[in-house]
Formats: sequence, C-alpha cells, structure tokens
Amino acid sequence: MADHSEHVAPAGLYWLVWAILIVATFLTAWVATIDLGPFNTVVALFIATCKASIVVLIFMGVKYTHEKMTKPLLIGAIFWLLLLLVLSLTDYASRYAG
Repeated sequence: MADHSEHVAPAGLYWLVWAILIVATFLTAWVATIDLGPFNTVVALFIATCKASIVVLIFMGVKYTHEKMTKPLLIGAIFWLLLLLVLSLTDYASRYAG
C-alpha cells in the first residue's frame, strides 16, 4: 500500500486565515458603499476570488497535496467557472436595456 502522510497545519494558521476572511468580508461590505462606477463588480469579484483561493488552498488542503490529479482538476474547475462567468456576462450584456 502507498504511504499516505497527512499534512497537519498548526491551529494558528487556521485562526489567521479565519481573521483574513473576516477582514476581507468587511472590506467587501465597505467597498460596496463606495461608488466606483463599473469597477464595483470588478473589485467585489477580485476580493471574492482571493477569499475563495485562500479557502481552497488552506482549508481544502490543495497547497499541501502531492496528488498528480489535483492540479489538472483545479485548472479544469477554474476554466469551467470562467466559462460560466463569460457566458453569463455575455447574456447580461446582450439584453435590451430599454
């Protein structure tokens, strides 16, 4: 059988990530009150992407895995997300605004 060694992250790392996610949530709420014009959505999606990346890397353990299929699956998931976002934004942009 293959040797499966588990990476055990220190509890302090999880508390730090939790604090970062809480601060980023408040940052998202604060930025929403500022009128950035069309960049409100861009900034909100950037913050959400950073938060999602932290969750995937630390809480889901992708940062510590040595499995060969993890990277292709992660790339496929990101591609699928981008495809859905582009198609949704294309639909939204093509609707009649009147």
